[in-house]
Amino acid sequence: MNKNTICLWYDNDAEGAANFYAQTFPDSTVGAVNRAPSDFPGGKQGDVLTVEFTVCGVPCLGLNGGDTFKQSEAFSFQIATDNQEETDRYWNAIVGNGGEESMCGWCKDKWGISWQITPVALTVAFTDPDRAAAKRAFDAMMEMQKIDIAKIEAARRG
Repeated sequence: MNKNTICLWYDNDAEGAANFYAQTFPDSTVGAVNRAPSDFPGGKQGDVLTVEFTVCGVPCLGLNGGDTFKQSEAFSFQIATDNQEETDRYWNAIVGNGGEESMCGWCKDKWGISWQITPVALTVAFTDPDRAAAKRAFDAMMEMQKIDIAKIEAARRG
């Protein structure tokens, strides 16, 4: 058992979310699916209560707690991507599966979990010792939803 596990609250589809993440991201799996031993505020005895899963190697527990609490952007998964193809693949998988686009590389899956699909090129641009180049890249990002690496690199070059 892991010493630290991220617990994510779902209305009632933690298993569906875990399966989607496992199919979408590398080093992601679904482990134990645990059923409630008795009725609980979000469900009935025998319903799926928790799902153990990993997302890119990070251990998580999905809790089907009902509709009492909602997800917010205060928590997000940040996925570092190596190129535009990988950026597009993850972004399109999340948005295309009932999710929604946001700004600056953020999107939300259909379960309300926020994701930052962040190309490594963007992180490199922000840490450029040439602070004017970093600012140009940052300003370009502020106009984007999904990050366009070519536009970030062009802005960085000026």
